[in-house]
Amino acid sequence: MSSVMATSRNHSSGENIDRFIPNRSAMDFGFAHCMLTQSNQLGKKDFAWSWLPNPLSRESYKEKLAEALGVNHTRILAFKNKPKHESLSATLESTSSKLLRDIPQRPCHMLKALGLRDDSSLNLMDWSNSNVFCIALEHTICLWNPLDDSFSEVVTFNDEDGPVTSISWAPDGRRLAIGLFNSRVQLWDTTTTKRLRTFKHGRQGQVGSLAWNDHLLTTGGADTQIINNDVRIKSHVVATYEGHSGEITGLKWADSGERLASGGKDRLIHIWDRSMASSKSSTHQIQWLHKLAGHRGRVNALAWCPFRLNLLASGGGGDNHDKCINFWNTCTGTSVNSIDTGSQVSALLWNKKEHELLSSHGSPHNQLILWKYPCMMKMAELTGHVSGVLSMAENPNGCTVASAAADGTVRLWDIFGNSRAAKPMRKIKTSPHEEPFAANYFNRIR
Repeated sequence: MSSVMATSRNHSSGENIDRFIPNRSAMDFGFAHCMLTQSNQLGKKDFAWSWLPNPLSRESYKEKLAEALGVNHTRILAFKNKPKHESLSATLESTSSKLLRDIPQRPCHMLKALGLRDDSSLNLMDWSNSNVFCIALEHTICLWNPLDDSFSEVVTFNDEDGPVTSISWAPDGRRLAIGLFNSRVQLWDTTTTKRLRTFKHGRQGQVGSLAWNDHLLTTGGADTQIINNDVRIKSHVVATYEGHSGEITGLKWADSGERLASGGKDRLIHIWDRSMASSKSSTHQIQWLHKLAGHRGRVNALAWCPFRLNLLASGGGGDNHDKCINFWNTCTGTSVNSIDTGSQVSALLWNKKEHELLSSHGSPHNQLILWKYPCMMKMAELTGHVSGVLSMAENPNGCTVASAAADGTVRLWDIFGNSRAAKPMRKIKTSPHEEPFAANYFNRIR
């Protein structure tokens, strides 16, 4: 029947009665069947919604999802044809094609890194804004330029200073900060291989974490202190943060430069406000903005979300007691979500072009996992390392990720390379022959 409304006459009462006849061609029978058969089960136990943060309810989420997809399924029966752009099947097909994009399962390049310390609490790898990859191998700082496939050494420290415990590129892509076991921090110009300055961090112990914020270099060490150092001035200490009771294993500034996240072996995360530090003397203890507890292992994986500025992701590692990725609202200091990954988490990276999060893991699987946020559905699982992945670094165009593992290899993955507006890094052919570099520490492999 082509019409959607018919009029009939009730002969006994003499009244006109309108009755509505559903239009079968406009109805989504799959959705209708699901709603009619599954509604009771969902009402009893709806595990599919368990990841949603409070106070967001299932009903409000449905509304937001329908609005995002451009559809509205508040009714099972349909009385008129839908416009073509509101077709649910077409929308889901389009969404699925974006979700299930082609993700290479094998690394595009591999490097041998003999001498890499097997400790995921240290930060021994970084990629500069000028596209130079840096890794610390025991006492030696090694550089690799992927554009011309060239290798070089910056410095090799003696036993009295080394080994190297952390590295971090400055925003200019030229200067490199190096944290050492003897509680010293050195700043080097990699273009001239000249040391610019040396200063001491805190009281004693290794400097395992470094983070830049413009001209400020934030250092964290085994003495549990976090210090802001202004590298432009002689009296470099401009602020000191004290709150952790264990070694600092992770430091990450938000893109705004206003908030700092720190993680430690005390299993805690602290959020610090830079404005609170600038208003006090460096000799005073600065109170944290939020103290976040939720991990059962040390916290060295920290990543600020690029598309939701107050969202922080953290990963627990160090042992098999903590295998979770936690999400935090740093405005309120509350937990947004937590997911058990099945293995210890060593590092986290957000995709800057898509709503995706990449995590690296230790035993038992030693893999990388790409998650779709916020549903945290696995999009890809990359394997190949035979030992625990220690850290990750992303190249400046946001396409390629390097993962370093205790098996002595660094693997490069084009895991973000097929995202929209992404420009893949130029592929480099590996030589079939290994060439010695940095005392046989850092070699190309097939």
